[in-house]
Amino acid sequence: MRVEKEQVAVVTGAASGIGYGLAEALAARGVRLVLSDIREDGLAEAAASLKAAGAEVVTVPADVRDQSSVTALADRTMTAYGRVDLVCNNAGVVSPAAPLWEQRADTWELMIGVKLLGVVHGVTAFAPLLIERGTGHFLNTASSGGLAPLPDRTPYTTTMHAVIGLTETLDVELKRVAPTLGATVLCPGLVDTPLGRNSAALGAIELPPGTPASMRDLAARNGGILTPRETAEAALTAIESGHLHAAPGTGVTERARARVNTLLNSLPAT
Repeated sequence: MRVEKEQVAVVTGAASGIGYGLAEALAARGVRLVLSDIREDGLAEAAASLKAAGAEVVTVPADVRDQSSVTALADRTMTAYGRVDLVCNNAGVVSPAAPLWEQRADTWELMIGVKLLGVVHGVTAFAPLLIERGTGHFLNTASSGGLAPLPDRTPYTTTMHAVIGLTETLDVELKRVAPTLGATVLCPGLVDTPLGRNSAALGAIELPPGTPASMRDLAARNGGILTPRETAEAALTAIESGHLHAAPGTGVTERARARVNTLLNSLPAT
């Protein structure tokens, strides 16, 4: 799918981080935007910044855990523009750092509600609109944590693995309807976003005193860090190249390859 001027893109989790990076990258291509986030103040600030740069923006506060909220987002999109071309199911949170047996039930509920059901709700609300037009694309944000094990973040990595499998299957299902429909899953490495701070604000984790506002302090230990805009550009390049997976970031491909090799080596010989 070509990402072109006058198209319409919906981005959830758009107030900051990768969502805002996607909004910037899409606006630079002349795409009209519908931005959504549960944080209304952050959403208003993001929209004001983008509008000041010349973007055409509609904002719709929504909680992706709630199907009716996402359905209302789809309705508002059609009311505003009468079409939708790209749906970026991007909203997310992170889980506390602890082994699986110490993770709380409410952490699992929040992670599944936001990161997995949020994507399900987005597809459920918007797929009929794309199918009716006969063209369009989903971009679902996962993580490199869905391509390989990520110890001490089991609720996070479990939902990331699920979003990858969901997107791979969704792409097959959409292409059965029309070859001009499809899906891509974004699996970046470390990105300089306020995900930890935002997750804490939603009650997903507790940040120790003095925790930095972004993840940049981890860069030295993890071999580099992406900006949200770099991550967004990699995602749009994957969409335009017809790729199912986008996995930018240092070491991501190597970790994924190691996991696949471990899987293949574990299977009985035939």
